[in-house]
Amino acid sequence: MTDVLWSPSAERIERSALRAYLDWLAEREGRPFDDHDALWVWSVDDVDRFWRSVVEYFDVTLSAPYEQVRTADPMPHTRWFTGARLNWAEHALRHGADDDTALVCVQEGGTPAREITWSQLRRSVAATAGWLRRAGVEPGDRVCAYLPNTEHAVIGLLAAAAVGAVWSCCSPDFGAEGTIGRLAQLEPTVLLAADGYHWNGRVVDRADVVARLRAELPTVRHVVHVPYVFDRPAPEGTVAWEELLAVDAEPEFEQVAFSHPLWVLFTSGTTGLPKGLVHGHGGITLEGLKWSGLYCGLRAGERMYTYTSTGWALWNMQLGALTRGASIVLHEGSPGHPPGAVWEIAARTGADVVLMGAAVVTATAGTGVSPRSEHDLSRVRHVMVSGSALPPSGYDWLYEHVSPDLRIDSTSGGTDISGSFVGANEYSPVRAGRIGGRLAGVDCAAWDDDGNPVVDEVGDLVVTQPMPSMPVYLWNDPDGERYSDSYFDTWPGVWRHGDWVTVHGDGSVSVHGRSDSTLNRQGVRLGSGDFYDVLEAMEEVTEALVVGVDLPGDEYWLGLFVVPAEGHPLDDELRKKIVTTLRGRLTARHVPDEIVEAPAVPHTLSGKRLEVPIKKLMAGRPLEQAANVASVDDPDALRWYARFAADRRG
Repeated sequence: MTDVLWSPSAERIERSALRAYLDWLAEREGRPFDDHDALWVWSVDDVDRFWRSVVEYFDVTLSAPYEQVRTADPMPHTRWFTGARLNWAEHALRHGADDDTALVCVQEGGTPAREITWSQLRRSVAATAGWLRRAGVEPGDRVCAYLPNTEHAVIGLLAAAAVGAVWSCCSPDFGAEGTIGRLAQLEPTVLLAADGYHWNGRVVDRADVVARLRAELPTVRHVVHVPYVFDRPAPEGTVAWEELLAVDAEPEFEQVAFSHPLWVLFTSGTTGLPKGLVHGHGGITLEGLKWSGLYCGLRAGERMYTYTSTGWALWNMQLGALTRGASIVLHEGSPGHPPGAVWEIAARTGADVVLMGAAVVTATAGTGVSPRSEHDLSRVRHVMVSGSALPPSGYDWLYEHVSPDLRIDSTSGGTDISGSFVGANEYSPVRAGRIGGRLAGVDCAAWDDDGNPVVDEVGDLVVTQPMPSMPVYLWNDPDGERYSDSYFDTWPGVWRHGDWVTVHGDGSVSVHGRSDSTLNRQGVRLGSGDFYDVLEAMEEVTEALVVGVDLPGDEYWLGLFVVPAEGHPLDDELRKKIVTTLRGRLTARHVPDEIVEAPAVPHTLSGKRLEVPIKKLMAGRPLEQAANVASVDDPDALRWYARFAADRRG
């Protein structure tokens, strides 16, 4: 058993938001709920009654009553609270006293934070929604954005949701190709775009990318210019952001069906165009209330600081804090400029709960800074870590350099559900490398290859009962075939998430990494298709293959194999050009750790690159276990990769 690093006091448990809910639930159900374990067992034994309790406890406003909690259809066809009508934005804005702070906006470089009150936020959302309606935006239309983590994105989303439009946003560290590949699928009518962003002490101009978006998104009728980093006039043919806020309007929230689309989050695009995951108003309302209310434990007047970009699902998840009347801290810029910046911001903004990627914690630890000795972090009670597993040294560093009385909460979920499957709770002790357990309403387990549940063994993470925040559907997938193939092809009616996990006998969970070929660098998934789209447009490159391998000590190796075109050797000059191209057209995260010249790229007989088998080879699997050579178009090329992997390990 892993050593316990921290345990909650009885006093902390007793005053927690989770305990308040359990006390209410005990009275409602006429039975005791002594701890979270009792809640989890009940919640998966009676999934419908659990989600009804969320609706009742958090007083979810339904303008039309529901007919049934869920239909009898198996995943992915289950529909929740049929007949009910509501609006997510209305729930996000209904709490919070007018003069209290709703948004704390922080820019890289230590400039003073800008605070936006609930009254100002409500007014801005109502005005922007009014502008969208005057611009002809109707329920179901798509409003898309190319914005950093600022108030503009929050206001834009809330306003689009108020109208019943569908939102999707790409972070401006995405290049033009990655952004167009996502947003063009949605055929947006409105585009909100910033002129640039800050990163590591630099101002990054995105005017050229925005110009390409305008040219290559032909359905866009209105472009809103957000002048964030430059003082220059709005480009011709665009609307200035200030115009959206200029005319006051009464708050008006379109009442939509529970499953009406709220936003589209995109997957990494490993095997082609990124998949557009469509989440509904109702499912996100319930998941956000459960997560922020029971697991973040947020109450009105408290603050949550999430280090994220608008291109990561953590950005969407943090908005659940608003439904509790808590404020959120929006940090635009690099987490490490200057070193330890995230902790200075947590202290300066008075954050109660902090959420960030594990890579941000380990990167800060590597700088030698000690936030506890430099800043007052006494308000921080809870650090949530996502994206990848936090190594044991990360736990030690947090307790030594942030606070010895800290609930460290390693969580795992995904863009797929805009939430978490597993995480800690107010009762769970902290152990290095362990996640506290399964969250209420999430009937997940580890299954072996034969579909049998396993305990204390590595297995596939599966979810055996539906959740309201699962995608309503995938974009441009009218018959649901792509949705089924993505999650339900192994076991029909059972969600296979693609993570290797161990569910331990005490209920805690360990996540070992992705079981598919998705690249996961610094907690952010990267799509191999994005690499290929960029690299194979270069005349010097015939073909490429990219793999990511988890290494001991929470290290990660991102390797790029390149087959150079005839007459173009893979020399230092070409390597530099590849790095520059990937950084410029995608992001800095796409720059590989190593670029290797390869004789060829092997494929399946149907033409798919052998990413997973080569990843297995690089991880140490023998060739005969990694691939069926008889099903490969170029067995000699595959053998070359096997030899390369063996030599590299040696």
